[in-house]
Amino acid sequence: MVQRVLTFILMICFISGCSRPVATEQTSLSDYPPLPDNLTRAQVVRVVDGDTIIVRIGRNEERVRLIGINTPESVDPRRPVECFGKEAASNARKLVDRQTVLLEGDPSQDSRDRFGRLLRYVWLEDGRMVNLEQIWQGYAYEYTYDEPYRYQAIFRAAEAEARNTLHGLWAPETCNGQR
Repeated sequence: MVQRVLTFILMICFISGCSRPVATEQTSLSDYPPLPDNLTRAQVVRVVDGDTIIVRIGRNEERVRLIGINTPESVDPRRPVECFGKEAASNARKLVDRQTVLLEGDPSQDSRDRFGRLLRYVWLEDGRMVNLEQIWQGYAYEYTYDEPYRYQAIFRAAEAEARNTLHGLWAPETCNGQR
């Protein structure tokens, strides 16, 4: 079934002449990026919080920080738990815990952050990107660390949609956009 869906998506991209969405101010979620080829396969060992996971690549375990997102804090011993932090971590667990994922680097970003974590986009085998899902579902903010990144326009569009539809962080009964 997953293979059929991916084949269908690839056929549509081929027919329409697109291979990757062009980032513009008008980018919307209808521009959901296609699953890239030749990504690194990894097994999720543990979800640390809403934007950090631990994966096994071969025999090595690596901490992975999801590029382009920031979720409310839930485990940093130096900070209090922020509004919706536990929910963001829980949603990340629902998406990836014990799953095989595909990791994509971004040449516009460093390979590792100052804490030694791999910086990656994390894809599910069904073609969904975890980074984007966390934002779209209202569990994360779009976050640009230093330089613009490949999917920045799409992530910003996802955050705007989550805000406009009052999902997750943006719902009045949760955080109403406040941390």
